[in-house]
Amino acid sequence: MRTRIYNARILTMEEKRPVFKGEIYIDGGKIFRIKEAKTEKSERTEKPALNEEEKWDEEIDAEGNLIMPGFKNAHTHSAMTFLRSYADDMKLQEWLFDKVFPAEAKLTSDDVYHLTKLAILEYLTSGITAAFDMYKLKQDSAKAAEELGFRMVFCGDINDFGGTLEEMEQDYFRYQCEETPLLSYQFGFHAEYTTSRNLMEGIAQLAGKYKKPVYVHCSETKREVEECREKTGMTPIAYMDSLGLFENGGGLFHGVHLDEADFDIMKKKKICVVTNPASNLKLASGIAPVKTYLEKGIPVAIGTDGPASNNCLDMFKEMFLVTGLQKVVHNDPEAVPAADVLKMATVNGAYAMGLDNCDILAEGKYADLIMIDLMQPNMQPIQNIEKNVVYSASKLNVKMTMINGRAVYQNGKFKIGESVEDIYENANRIAERILDGKE
Repeated sequence: MRTRIYNARILTMEEKRPVFKGEIYIDGGKIFRIKEAKTEKSERTEKPALNEEEKWDEEIDAEGNLIMPGFKNAHTHSAMTFLRSYADDMKLQEWLFDKVFPAEAKLTSDDVYHLTKLAILEYLTSGITAAFDMYKLKQDSAKAAEELGFRMVFCGDINDFGGTLEEMEQDYFRYQCEETPLLSYQFGFHAEYTTSRNLMEGIAQLAGKYKKPVYVHCSETKREVEECREKTGMTPIAYMDSLGLFENGGGLFHGVHLDEADFDIMKKKKICVVTNPASNLKLASGIAPVKTYLEKGIPVAIGTDGPASNNCLDMFKEMFLVTGLQKVVHNDPEAVPAADVLKMATVNGAYAMGLDNCDILAEGKYADLIMIDLMQPNMQPIQNIEKNVVYSASKLNVKMTMINGRAVYQNGKFKIGESVEDIYENANRIAERILDGKE
């Protein structure tokens, strides 16, 4: 399908390239040309006559609005939508072991399929074009993502309570090696405190076999760090590194409580971090040292975490919290400026997820992009678009979400080929059955 987007302001997220006015041409799910308008007059003229080779299946008038790369939700648990507002105002360990794990044990494959669809709808409204999803029953989440046209990167989630190394290797071949354009995979496990040493050593061997990075929840709470020190004499990062888990790099989800040696390990082993400010605030886990990460050259991406601990999947809220919290913690209004945050939500997220084919808008990249409505009061006047997106915008400004060249959310309507109401009904039915004990 050939698509032309014109009358657009374009932010490619290429280094040091400012917003410009122009057009984007898409074919077969990829961008094949980005044309910069020469003058204001030429940009606003009527559509020119086209040569035979320049005919389009679809033409989208951006009406002066912003086209930019879609946001990458670099850490989430999509199918946890059934736990939204179920177990709130609790400490992490009690929340996880007393409420979340027992409820998740009742999930079926069909449940995960329907619940993932609900999460995807929410991602689309927030301009999220890809999610780094850590959850069980991946084949069912994969089916949901492919049916709705959503890009999903799966993260290994095994621990002592479920999953095996054999299943992890199978998932790697199923999603990373086979021809699945919207799906891919990264090695990972739940956390140090839920995973035995033997299993972690096995994961390290598997990642080493394929020379791949490893991703894990890490240093989210003080309790987690203290218990690891008592058990091993090391911080979680140091302990996992001693087992060889990060020989090919990797990523930490949360990374709130670190010491100086931890930063050194991350820098040396090329470990990125995915910060989840809303979840960390709600669970009172703490505030990640984002400013320090940036100063040390450690890549930072942004995730929503799951809908049980956040409770919404809103990248705009996360972006504002990332910068706002750092300014307050450091008593420095210059800390973590908007441009850095926007890079975290797009380019760095793609880097963390292994999506180098849709990190920026450029020729040959996948057409995973969003349109931000600038013709709303909260985006006027248009003095600095990047700052407007981080400090002023909300989900209400998402006018279009396009993935792989297909607009799946546009002008407030989902274009997914199925009933949104049915997705809502299925999610409510599942939550009622599991959480009310109606087996």
